Amino acid sequence: MKAQNRLLVILGAGESGVGAAILAKAKGWRVFVSDASPIKLPYQKELQSHDIAFESAQHTMATILNADLIIKSPGIPEKTELMKAIREKEIQVVSEIEFAGYYSNAKHICITGSNGKTTTTMWCYHILKKAGFNVGLAGNIGQSFAKQVATKSFDIYVLELSSFQLDDMYDFKADIAILTNISPDHLDRYNYEMQNYIDAKFRILQNQGKSDNFIFNADDPLIAKQMAGFQHHAKLYPFSMHQLQQEGAYADQQQLYININKQLLTMSIHELALKGKHNTQNALAAGIAARLVEIRTDIVRESLQDFVNVEHRMEFVAKVNGIEFINDSKATNINAAWFALESMEQPTVWIVGGVDKGNDYTELYDLVTDKVKAIVCLGIDNEKIIAAFKDKVATIVEAKSANEAVSYAYQLAAKDETVLLSPACASFDLFTSYEDRGQQFKQAVRML
Repeated sequence: MKAQNRLLVILGAGESGVGAAILAKAKGWRVFVSDASPIKLPYQKELQSHDIAFESAQHTMATILNADLIIKSPGIPEKTELMKAIREKEIQVVSEIEFAGYYSNAKHICITGSNGKTTTTMWCYHILKKAGFNVGLAGNIGQSFAKQVATKSFDIYVLELSSFQLDDMYDFKADIAILTNISPDHLDRYNYEMQNYIDAKFRILQNQGKSDNFIFNADDPLIAKQMAGFQHHAKLYPFSMHQLQQEGAYADQQQLYININKQLLTMSIHELALKGKHNTQNALAAGIAARLVEIRTDIVRESLQDFVNVEHRMEFVAKVNGIEFINDSKATNINAAWFALESMEQPTVWIVGGVDKGNDYTELYDLVTDKVKAIVCLGIDNEKIIAAFKDKVATIVEAKSANEAVSYAYQLAAKDETVLLSPACASFDLFTSYEDRGQQFKQAVRML
């Protein structure tokens, strides 16, 4: 995309916004960054060092509406007055990923899904690094994709993409696209229409041709239904826990099978670095992607065995007097909490709660009845959780801080039992982010 001294306005001065500004400046755009919230000092200094104009804690509408192109932070919803004014003026709006893609000649492995996308992204990156590839990690994780395009020269990028990022992507193409699963999430951003959210996830397939690849969860009913009537051009590589795949991947109770280009990789499911059915699915997806870029089977197998998961995702914290504490603060929806509970093998004290995103807790009833001995509600408004589970568990208590929640859980759990923080909710009522929630939880555990 030619800059021709045109004005690019970037809304939001976080990691992606500042990265986009740096790339735009390098490519000859006139750049203005605007953030309604105070811009963090390190980002202010970074913008200043590149001589990029910005405003903090305000939006100057006259300047914004004079833009030739706008890059919007994924966190800004369409319903804001600012976005309504931009749409009314018909100014083109794209995501940081789309913009960086204009200037990227690298191969793109892109991962989306309601759950598992971060783990799968990190696992793909781990395998490629281990195989010696010149690979970058970006998107919804790590350093800004745009900033890396501006300052580095990678041959491949592994990109985690949220539905919000996909919403503002039009010409960008994934050479290898992975869809881990689809379950209700962020429906407030999609007019509470599930199909709108499904359509957003399937945007990861746009612009793919016959030489591109689509890896998807064949066991997911919403994906299967959408695929039935979906026009696609890429080569399909399904993975499943129920049905053997001729090309793709499959796992039963004992073995994992990845069959790509008539070369079969097998390994014991018990050798996988991460436990639980959901992590087996993540391993299958990452394994297919690795084989599609022709990484040797022995390196793939070894990488599936020695991967270390990201922080706040089923993270072992400590064992205190025989009680195991697990930090799954990144589980901000029902489906993520379902996977966490499903993998529990001991009686569990479940810490749950926060900002509800339209959760339907009935999906967890059987698991809670089977696995959970007590519930600690960690949130300001816990009425919905209490109403949902009061007949399922004998003990439900409320906590207003991580310290209080850990203290209650420690009292309720016994030796050889587990305390699981898997909130199924956003964190913003009591914490600044899921990372903040997870850090405070870990700190409280360490103080026991």
